[in-house]
Amino acid sequence: MKKIINDPETVVQDALRGMQAAHSDLLTVHYDPAVVVRADAPVRGKVAIISGGGSGHEPLHGGFVGRGMLDAACPGPVFTSPTSDQVVDAVSRTDGGAGALLIVKNYTGDVLNFEMAAELAESEVRSVVIDDDVAVKDSLYTAGRRGVGGTVLLEKIVGAAAERGADLAACEALALRVIASVRSMGLALTACTVPHVGSPSFELADDEMEIGIGIHGEPGRQKVHAGTAAEMVSALLDPILEDLPFASGDRVLLFTNGMGGTPLLELYLAHGIAEQLLADRGITVERRLVGPYITSLEMQGMSLTLLRLDDEMVELWDAPVHTPALRWGV
Repeated sequence: MKKIINDPETVVQDALRGMQAAHSDLLTVHYDPAVVVRADAPVRGKVAIISGGGSGHEPLHGGFVGRGMLDAACPGPVFTSPTSDQVVDAVSRTDGGAGALLIVKNYTGDVLNFEMAAELAESEVRSVVIDDDVAVKDSLYTAGRRGVGGTVLLEKIVGAAAERGADLAACEALALRVIASVRSMGLALTACTVPHVGSPSFELADDEMEIGIGIHGEPGRQKVHAGTAAEMVSALLDPILEDLPFASGDRVLLFTNGMGGTPLLELYLAHGIAEQLLADRGITVERRLVGPYITSLEMQGMSLTLLRLDDEMVELWDAPVHTPALRWGV
């Protein structure tokens, strides 16, 4: 195993120190428990938007802490949920008097710990669970569908609403609307290696890919021959379109995501194919995001996410954001 680390047992804490050094203008890192907090928190009168999950998916979630997105992120160990204590601490550090909304990916540990935190926190706290992965109904990590790429879009849109002064009920209602309108699916060309494990999480032959992979390296629908880029994009896009379903006349945001080890050259190639396939179906891509924004360490692969847009979502997507990973309009 070759990785740029010192000690597998301290890799998350060491990375958080680097994040603090690189982005002290945007965020503050606390270590006991580990919480990444917006630099100007708490913002008085503002709903705090809080998320988190296992590390190894960077920039999710700490990279999205800042103005117009998250007030705090709770990083667990690699591919392991944060504790309820971390979430309670995040709430207390960001409580501006308007309550907090917890954005939770649908993994069993995350759901249990965030729910416990919501009960323990002294502030008014509500939570929403995102389950946008169409690949599987159940996996090693969850009952029901997994929360994947749609999480990034959810955090941006709801974060913008909270920044504008939306109250807790409005933020929750908007989040549920986004969750109902977003679908994702991913594939892997190679496995990733968790630092403290030291070996790949699964095996793929040189000519194989895993369709429907999860962000923790858990298996998806099937292993198939790794064909052309057009075949790969179709293998992801077709199930997404059929699931909601999306239809001619829909306006969408298309998010083409890299899993950590995929060059942007390949992501842009895949994105262009997806745009054309959507145009052929009469679906209008109004907004786009391309890049490695929810990853699985060094895994080679990609995911596609489609969000059916309405006017409010477009306006909130376009609103200014200033975080380590997303930055526009500032």
